[in-house]
Parts: sequence; structure tokens; C-alpha cells
Amino acid sequence: IHAGHPADHAADRALADVVADHAIPQALPAALLEGLAWDSEGRRYATLSALCAYAARVAASVGATMTLIMGVRDADVLARACDLGVAMQLTNIARDVGEDARAGRLYLPLDWLDEAGIDPDAFLAEPVATDALRDVVARLLAAADVLYARSEAGIGGLPLACRPAIRAARLIYAEIGTEIVRNGFDSVTRRARVGAGRKLQLLARAALPLGGGTERDAPSLPETAYLIEAVPTRTPLARPWWDIPGQAVRVLEMIEALREREATGREPA
Repeated sequence: IHAGHPADHAADRALADVVADHAIPQALPAALLEGLAWDSEGRRYATLSALCAYAARVAASVGATMTLIMGVRDADVLARACDLGVAMQLTNIARDVGEDARAGRLYLPLDWLDEAGIDPDAFLAEPVATDALRDVVARLLAAADVLYARSEAGIGGLPLACRPAIRAARLIYAEIGTEIVRNGFDSVTRRARVGAGRKLQLLARAALPLGGGTERDAPSLPETAYLIEAVPTRTPLARPWWDIPGQAVRVLEMIEALREREATGREPA
């Protein structure tokens, strides 16, 4: 795909177009694939830093890619997008402790479990929401909250039309953490959910003018720095997302290419 020779499959061709149009570096999708490989290996994470390295791959890479597609290449905004991705992944892990354990997976930092006197294998064999485990979940949510607060500053660097959706995602995911707190940090017997009414409230809040967020130029997480450094600073010559006439021409070009392929039975030149 990055060499300009995607497989003859609709998804590959579409991704090749997106990669070319938005100058998405190979490091971003490669990071996501590496994170999925770590999942397939059943990898465990010794420290919070190691866990953030995993989150950088499966979540921050997605946030960085979305930012490029929105037409923003500023390193500070990318760093905040990566913060948001990592925060959301930490929230996922905090919410799914019991579900993951019953599937034989464990993402909580092993050094935290050791400090809490929790044997990882014994916990997987019999997941129980002990006070010690609740403390570990609380620590993970606290780490996520720091990153949620930092991410807010980057939303203001996105195109105006994109900000409400990204802020809504940030608010709703952070609210999952609030629900975990309400559940007494029990993520083994209960799964935190944000109700429809509360989601509507947060969606309305997301549409309001941004406030706060003073850490836009804060250093990136060490674990996500390589993703940001991989992004070329040049602006691609692709049509921006708001160029509706240009996008319409692009769609027509694609339709003509498909028709030519169907007529000739081969890829168009």
C-alpha cells in the first residue's frame, strides 16, 4: 500500500488512497498491526510505561491517523491526540478487567499487582474484586485522567467542524471512568456503562465552546513520541476534507476507474 501497489481488494485500494491523500506514514498502521500481534501473543506488561507502549500501538496510532485525515500535522496537536488514544485505552482496560481475566488476558501493570500482593496467575484462575485490585484499577484511572486533561488542549487545534465529535468521544470515555468509580472500582463483577441520557448530556456539552486545556505544547509521552516523529511535516497536496467539489471529482474519477476495470477485466492504467 505504501509503495503504491495495493492488493486487488476494495479495502486495500481505499486505504492506499487515504494513505496517499493524507501522507500517512507507514509507522502508524504498522504500529497498530504490532499492537494486534502483541494481543495475539497474550503479552503482559511489567510497568505502566510498558502498558502505555501497547496503548500507543493500538490506540494512539489511530488518534494520530485521524488527526492527519482531519488535515492537521502540528506535532503538539498530534501529541495530544496520542494522549487521548492512550487515555481511552487505559479506560478500556480498567473497565474490562473481569472480562479480560475470564478470557485469560491480563493488562494491568504487573509491578502494581506485585505491590498490591496480587498473584497474576491466581487472579486469572479466580478473578475477584478485592480491595487490593480495586486500588490498582483506581491507579489506572488516575493515570488516564491526567491524559484526558492534557488531550483537551489539542482539540482546539482541530478543524472547527471536527471538534465536537472528538470532544464527545473524550467526554464519554472519561465518563466510563466515572462510572467505574461509582461501582466502587469493581470491574470484575460489574461492567461500567454510560447511559443514553448521560451520553446526550455529554454530546450537548461537546458542542459548547472549548474551555481550559492549557497543555497543548506539553511533551509527548515517551511511548508515543516515535509516532509523532514519523509524521512528515509537509502538507500533502491532496484535496482537504472540506473541498466538496474536489471530493466530488475524486468520487467520479473512482467510478470511471471501476467502470473501466469492469469493461476490460483488468486494472485501469
